[in-house]
Order: sequence, then C-alpha cells, then structure tokens
Amino acid sequence: MKHLIVLITFFLILCVTGFTWAQNSAHKKYMANWESLEQVNQAPDWFRDAKFGIYTHWGPVSSAFVGADPKKWYAGWHGMKMYVDGKKVPNNGKPSSNYTHHKKKYGDPKKYGYKHIIEQFETSGFNAKEWAELFALSGAKFAGPVAMHHDNFAMWDSKATRWNSMNYGSIDPSAELKKEIEAKGLKFMGSFHHAFTWQYFAPAHKYGGVSPEDYDLYTNPHPLDSETPDADFYESWWAKLKEFIDVYQPDLIWFDWWLENMTEECRTKFLAYYYNKGLEWSKEVVVCYKESTFNEDSAIKDYERGRPNQPKEHVWLTDTSPGAWFYRPGAVFKTPNDLVDILIDIVSKNGSMLLNVPPNPDGSIPEEMVHLLKEIGQWLSVNGDAIYGTRPWTIFGEGPTRLPEGGHKVEKLDIVYKNSDIRFTKKSDKEFYAIVMDKPEGETVIKSLSTQIGVLNSVIKNIELLGSDETIEWTRNESGLVIKAPNQFPSEYAHAYKITLEGYSENNIGGEVDAHVD
Repeated sequence: MKHLIVLITFFLILCVTGFTWAQNSAHKKYMANWESLEQVNQAPDWFRDAKFGIYTHWGPVSSAFVGADPKKWYAGWHGMKMYVDGKKVPNNGKPSSNYTHHKKKYGDPKKYGYKHIIEQFETSGFNAKEWAELFALSGAKFAGPVAMHHDNFAMWDSKATRWNSMNYGSIDPSAELKKEIEAKGLKFMGSFHHAFTWQYFAPAHKYGGVSPEDYDLYTNPHPLDSETPDADFYESWWAKLKEFIDVYQPDLIWFDWWLENMTEECRTKFLAYYYNKGLEWSKEVVVCYKESTFNEDSAIKDYERGRPNQPKEHVWLTDTSPGAWFYRPGAVFKTPNDLVDILIDIVSKNGSMLLNVPPNPDGSIPEEMVHLLKEIGQWLSVNGDAIYGTRPWTIFGEGPTRLPEGGHKVEKLDIVYKNSDIRFTKKSDKEFYAIVMDKPEGETVIKSLSTQIGVLNSVIKNIELLGSDETIEWTRNESGLVIKAPNQFPSEYAHAYKITLEGYSENNIGGEVDAHVD
C-alpha cells in the first residue's frame, strides 16, 4: 500500500508538472516584435555547453571545379560568377576565371546555365551513417547540412521547390542526417543562405538564356544592383524555410548574410514562428545570424572566419572552414593544431565554433578531412573537460599572441600561438583551466596568477594535467604560477592544466548589531 501511494503521488506530480509546463508554454508564446522576442533564452545551456559543431557545404556546385586549373584562383560563388563575361556582365572588361572555366567545361552559360550543373548532381558517395559517426568521433555536439545555399537548391525532399535533392540526386540528406546525427546524441541543425539568392542569380538574367519556366530557381528578372526582392521572392524564401522547420524540427537554424537587407517583418515573423515551434516541441532552439539581421538579445551573433579579440557578454559563434567552403581539387587545409588553437581561443572568449566539412562532389568525405576531424576528436577526448560545459574565467588569457582586431575574416592573419600563450576557461568557482597553446618546455610561468596580482584570490589546492596521472610540480609566487613540465604529454597540440581551488568565503556573523559592538 505504501508503494502504491508513492507511485500515485509521483504520477500526480508528473501530471501537475506537465500541466504547468503547458500553461507556461502558452503564456510564453512569442510575438513577432522585438520586445517579445528579446525575452527568449537565445543561448540555452545545451548550446553554451556544446562549444563545437559541424556543417557541410555540399550540393550540385561541388562538382563545378572538377577539372579546374589548380594554379588559377576561382571565386567560391560559381553560380554567380560563371555569368561574368566582362561584357554583358561587367568585370573591368575581363571575363571571370569562373566564366572561362565554365565555358570550357560545360559550354556557353546561355545554353548550359546553372541548372545544367543541378541536373548532373551525383550523390553515390553519400553515407549519412558514416558522416554522423565521423562527426561524433570529432567531438562535435551538433551537426547538420547546409540545407540551402545561395543557389536556391534544397538539400531535402522539398515540396516547396522542385529544385531539390530528391528530384536531382534521389536522396534526402537532411532526413538521413537527422536520423543518424540524433542517434549519436548530437543536436541537429540546418543552415540557410538563400536570402542572397536575389543578387546571386542577377548576373544570370543579365547574361541571358534564363527561361521563364525556370524563374522559380533563378528568381524573377531584376537589375544587377537591385537590393529589393519582389513579393514572389519573399513568399518562396519563407515557404522553404518553414517547410524545413516543420518537417525536420532542427535544434538550430543558422543564417548567412544578406538577410539583414530583407524586411524586418519577415525576420521577426521567422523568429516568432521558430521559437514558438520550440515551445511546441518542448525544446530550446537556437538561431545564429550575421551582420545586423537580429540582435544579441534575440539570437546568437556569428563571425565568419573570425572572432572578437576579447570576451563578449553574449554568447557568440564562429563559422569557419579548414579550406574552401565547397570542394576544390588540390585544396589546402588548415592543420589540426591550427583548428584546436582557434577553438580554444574562441571558447575562452565565450564563443563556440561551427566547422565546415566540404565533401567530395559525390558526397564522400575527403581523407584529409577524415584525418583532421579524427585528430580534433582525439585532442578533445583528452582535453574536453577544459572545453565542454565551460564558461569564461575572470580573464580570457595572457601571452604575446593576440588578434590585433576582432570581427569577420580575421583568420586571414597568420596567427601562430606559442607555449607562452595561455587561455583560461572555468567549470565552477573552484575549478578552472589554464590551457597552454603549445607544448610546454621546462617551466610554464602564468604571470596573471602571481601573488602580487588580484586576479586569483583563492588558495590553490591541486593542479593536474588532463589525461595524465603524473604528479604536477608547481609553485606560486610573485612571478606567477610556475608549473614544471611533466615528463610526458597525453596528447598533441595544446595542453590543459586543471586548477582546483579552496574557494572564496566571507564571514557571516548574523544576530543583533548591538551584540557585536564593544
């Protein structure tokens, strides 16, 4: 009888809790205005804890550069630049390298336009399970496809557009990836770049050869310099985005630029719809954006191939790629060491990293990327405690190597971190990490932790090197925290010391004031 009462009580609690959540959800419903949208928890704990995600630039355009001259430079926006002949579409009187390559490979863009590339989309190498296994092995905590790039092509079985991967490719990568990614315990995301489609395909109309029956791909004809999409464009933009949200229920939606040029009405409409869907699905969803599309109280700001040079109060994101965004033959990739250092610097400043994986044209993952992701995963398997679930410490770091400025594209600078560069993260008020950005030699002196500087106002109880059982020798004095390098290191690249503190406390006398007066 006692057990029955306990079970009944537990059931009633669940019912009340569910009812209360439903009431709160109804009460929380977001309206399409900034006052309402700024009440959202735009950076839920799952995202703040994740730190590392992956998305994939793959689609029909991946095959465009096969056979290209490896000694020549080509713009990444091939669907736009392939029409720049230097005459009809101005370019200082010269054709773009993309135009020259396209004409040689396919023929005149007037006859063999971008839709010709779509019609040849080949997907035989795609394996969602292998992708998801690799993403999980890399240590990523969220992942998903570039659902729609500037070319207006849907990487899912879309009913909102005939230009989709089921009609051209006979697969639904979004559905397959969602299943396999979530099976690995990762959150599922999709990115959308199709706001820029309005300008992306303007050169196609200028060059000529676009049939009216294909305006649903290329948009309606408009001038090259038009920044005012028409009503058809807005309707189509929203239909595709809404369909992906409704069908695939993503945990995160990421936007590329140019959406800031569209109406405020369409932007707030999206936010309200998606956040309310999150309430309906009983999960906290995330929106990431560039430029001034939203604001930092309603969504998470993204820096393309860049990052701030100091910590930010709001959580933020970097999207970056180890090389070109889409497949390029003979591509040169960043090293695992480069990407690990970038990730550490990002996390120390209250950010997260979204790393691009550019698959081969057929959807298989290049061996160079497989190696890179496995190396990052190996490092995180040892040092992940200093990354996942952390928050910014009192200061983000010390050392000679700093970004001279923050913002987009700062990764173009040649930043090489040394073993005198330190970055900090924390797990709690009694646990924080000092990450040495290169292999320590002899002694590491962390000047910020000197007894003469008021950054650390607590006694250090213990220091250990993540992944190592070796006893770490250390002293703290006027010069700083001096850590003697261990005999062996458990991982490559940067190395994380876990510092456990006694903690800070204050007297709490209590009682009547007069009782303590002499």
